[in-house]
Amino acid sequence: MTIIRLNFRAALNEPRRNGSDTLFSFMQQLITQFRSCGRERTAETYTAALNSISRFSAGKDIRFTDIDETLMLRYEAYLHSCGITPNTSSFYMRILRATYNRAVERGFTIQQHPFRPVYTGIDKTIKRAIPLRYIKLIKDLDLTGSRGLDLARDMFMFSFYTRGMSLIDMAYLTPHNLTGGRLTYTRHKTGQQLSIKWERCMQEIIDRHRQEGARYLLPLIRQEGIDERQQYKSRSSWLCYKLKQIGTMIHLDFPLTMYVARHSWASIARSSHIPISIISESMGHESEQTTQIYLASFDYMEIDKANRRILRML
Repeated sequence: MTIIRLNFRAALNEPRRNGSDTLFSFMQQLITQFRSCGRERTAETYTAALNSISRFSAGKDIRFTDIDETLMLRYEAYLHSCGITPNTSSFYMRILRATYNRAVERGFTIQQHPFRPVYTGIDKTIKRAIPLRYIKLIKDLDLTGSRGLDLARDMFMFSFYTRGMSLIDMAYLTPHNLTGGRLTYTRHKTGQQLSIKWERCMQEIIDRHRQEGARYLLPLIRQEGIDERQQYKSRSSWLCYKLKQIGTMIHLDFPLTMYVARHSWASIARSSHIPISIISESMGHESEQTTQIYLASFDYMEIDKANRRILRML
């Protein structure tokens, strides 16, 4: 990991290239460098921001010297007019600000602080959780004859059964993650290792969908070694569409997503009087510092009991 960071920093200090004094060309260079260093997720976020600002400018590249407060305010107003949420707008602005600051370091422009008047914070996201009765409705839906909906339902339930495991972590599970009756994996988002007692309901989903000879336990990446990231993204979009259909079937008034499984587990656990500290460790708290505190204070037996209490209510 250290070598990758050093190589990337060295790449950023390469001599100035033609066209690098424009925003789009410089962002494309950064995206290429991120990918060469294995930082695919970062490359994707920069690509999303680049596509957004490109739509705003109708595809016309922008010189760094033309980036000022007025331009950023216009871009922010454009995002809002497209129905973009403040958090998503802020997400794009932070990426553009990071790119701009790198351009300043490289001498493409002088620091004008063009992002001062636009929002670059993070609003507290409105959480979406459903009560246990809706989880039961999803679990018991008769989806005979619709394998697509059946698979989407099972991926949602697998996430719920595993304390809200994220789809990206589910996608890369292999038999090696199952040892001694436990499912142990490392979260892609934080690098934290989590361990879950393997329950019958989890195995039933694997048995229904496991492909003979496949490397991964779940059919989210079907062709090993062939642009697996793109396969995952396509499957994720497909599942999102199918889950919305399931949400309509049970008359939810907001879209059903994989994240709903995660937040619902936490909400139901809390309403079942499971201590917040145990819930936090169960889900892999996003703050690494807090996570380490939790890891030092609780063992897996308490977490297993918490998960089993919830599964028994289904």
